[in-house]
Amino acid sequence: MLGRAVVRTLTLFLLVFTIAVPCTVAQKTSPSFESRMEEAQQLLKGRRFEQALPILRALAQAYPARKDLLFLRGLAALQLSQRKGVPGGARRTLLDEAIASFRTMLIDQPGLVRVRLELARAFFYKGEDGLSQEHFERVLAGNPPDSVVANVRRFLTRIRARRRWNMHLGFAAAPDTNIGGTSDERIIYIFGLPFRRNAEQLTTSGIGLSVWGGGEYQHPLGQRVRLRLGMDASRKEYSGSRFDRMLASWHVGPRVFVSRTTQFSILGNWRHQWSANDPNYFDLGGRLTARHRFTRRFTGTGRASWYDRRYRVQKLLDGPVRDFSLGANWVLTPTIRLNGTVGYGRGRPLTLRYRNKSYWLHTGVSVALPKGFTVGAGGGVRWTDYEAPWPPHTPENENRGDTTYHVRASVHNRALTFLGFSPEVSLIHEVRKTNAQLYDYKKTGGELRVVRQF
Repeated sequence: MLGRAVVRTLTLFLLVFTIAVPCTVAQKTSPSFESRMEEAQQLLKGRRFEQALPILRALAQAYPARKDLLFLRGLAALQLSQRKGVPGGARRTLLDEAIASFRTMLIDQPGLVRVRLELARAFFYKGEDGLSQEHFERVLAGNPPDSVVANVRRFLTRIRARRRWNMHLGFAAAPDTNIGGTSDERIIYIFGLPFRRNAEQLTTSGIGLSVWGGGEYQHPLGQRVRLRLGMDASRKEYSGSRFDRMLASWHVGPRVFVSRTTQFSILGNWRHQWSANDPNYFDLGGRLTARHRFTRRFTGTGRASWYDRRYRVQKLLDGPVRDFSLGANWVLTPTIRLNGTVGYGRGRPLTLRYRNKSYWLHTGVSVALPKGFTVGAGGGVRWTDYEAPWPPHTPENENRGDTTYHVRASVHNRALTFLGFSPEVSLIHEVRKTNAQLYDYKKTGGELRVVRQF
């Protein structure tokens, strides 16, 4: 009997310890703490958030390891921000306080579904719909109760109805061992005879600077239709200008919400690409995109595009470019996200030598870990078959065929943010194998990038 009593006592002690101190580091509390904590909880139950918040701020500062205090402080700030009569500036300050509290908890414990739900609400009330939608979707992957699912879906419907602007901006330092993607073969054979390549024709390494950004406005044309107008631009520069690249694109067209889970867009698109600071080609055409949410966790996407490509100098490369792809996004858990894409493309320029068709497969995974770290990995393969030989680079009467592989790994820490920008370090390795001399290559690159979603 005594042994059973000891076991029951120890079990009860451990249970109370786990609930009362949800962090790994326990702190001693004084009687005044317990009374102040009880006072704050009673104020919260009575929805007297303006009185509870100062108490919770003081307690959270005195006991920083108590995650329950962080949550209650964030909840009080969030609820107070929605009170009528709160000025706009004060409301934003309260929402920032709530977001900081919830994010701090998720840095150490990214699987806390309730905390992520409140973070999604805070972003929603602040008007940051992209971040809000992302966290709401992760909440759905946590198997919440049906009442929470219904509430989340109402929020997602409101985001869809009100969202007008979508903007992004990023830049990166990008070292690369083979900037131009050229072969490192020093000896090539033409009609069986060996030739030595010049040094300037071999691989070139360097560190570049990349910047990209874009935005879109959606104008309502009805309850289920939006008119999309947007542009995107990107530029990558290396020492000198030989490897500089720039791309700008504009699009316009309707987005149609067929149902709560299905939507599609039909967009007219114009693209302009520069190489070495000189205009290279123009694309004029359009694309069709579609998205359907099959389950809480699984979303499918589709894309089809057609462009008429016109080169400024290399007129023999003029012709249509088409591609089709299907993608899937699977939020396996609130901390694990998977994605994959399969596609087909075809180019039909005037010159038979450059006509080709391609198939590709890409996959990736992202995992949010404790201590604020998020790691990602991915890879893919692309097969490109040309419709003619490439003499003297391919054997006689043998069409050119390429296979390109790439792998990518990345890591960033969610705790490191500045003005909404989050740094990320990534490593990319790419290999092309081909039967055409001078067109195989290996390259390893990296990026130290920061990205901001508005």
